[in-house]
Amino acid sequence: MQHDDVIWSVINKGFCSFKVKTKSQKFCRNEYSLTGLCNRGSCPLANSQYATVREEKGVCFLYMKTIERAAFPGRLWEKVKLSRNYEKALQQISDNLIYWPYFIRQKCKQRFTKITQYLIRMRKLTLKRQKKLVPLSRKVEKRERRKEQKALVAAQVENAIEKELLERLKQGTYGDIYNISQTAFDKALEEEEVSSESEAEEEKEGELEEEMEEDSEAEVEYVEDFEESDISDIEDGDKFAEESTDEEDKDEEGEKGKGKWKPGMRRKRGKVEIEYEEEREPAKRQTVRLQQ
Repeated sequence: MQHDDVIWSVINKGFCSFKVKTKSQKFCRNEYSLTGLCNRGSCPLANSQYATVREEKGVCFLYMKTIERAAFPGRLWEKVKLSRNYEKALQQISDNLIYWPYFIRQKCKQRFTKITQYLIRMRKLTLKRQKKLVPLSRKVEKRERRKEQKALVAAQVENAIEKELLERLKQGTYGDIYNISQTAFDKALEEEEVSSESEAEEEKEGELEEEMEEDSEAEVEYVEDFEESDISDIEDGDKFAEESTDEEDKDEEGEKGKGKWKPGMRRKRGKVEIEYEEEREPAKRQTVRLQQ
């Protein structure tokens, strides 16, 4: 007959294959352990009435052990599937463990809560994009590099041969017989058409620019300024006309004064003309006369 106190005294003081000792405390590695700690209340071997919660492939189950099934190891644990709804699952735990100790009932609920939390985190991580590290051997990397180098050299040789054949085709060294693939011939024709079109566009742009320059030159006109000789001739003519009029006035006054002059009479002073030039515009000048 099973006796829990005897079993625990043996396990606690003696050897247990599931017990792990550390500096601070002891742990239990049994898969049916409720808390993971090695003590009297949470040991699955030293308790004839025991319950725990386990997760299998994303589904939670409630495991229960009673003293009545101790004689049948194949039917020792009763397995109850819990609902995916959190509240319903907690209600199932409380219904199945209604007459059990409070410690076991509360620890089962805590364990179920932790399991549901890490299942939610796992689902979120699987939905996100993750980097996958793929190991590569050095031999494979060297082999791939050699293949790439050889392919690059072969491509350069093929391009050089194709260019040489096209140049000979243009020069007509082989006459009218050619063993060139049709695709290469078509490529050469397309390149020539593209080059001719680009040249024609450049010529049109050059012509348009020249026309625009001519129009701009036609719109702007440049006018020559007056020569200094012309301006001086105009001024000299004005001065000469003024001097002639002044001389005539003086002669008339002299003739009148010769017959009528008496001692004590003042002679009339001659008129003095002063010219001021103000430069407002280069082509226009204005004269101001002052009489005294």
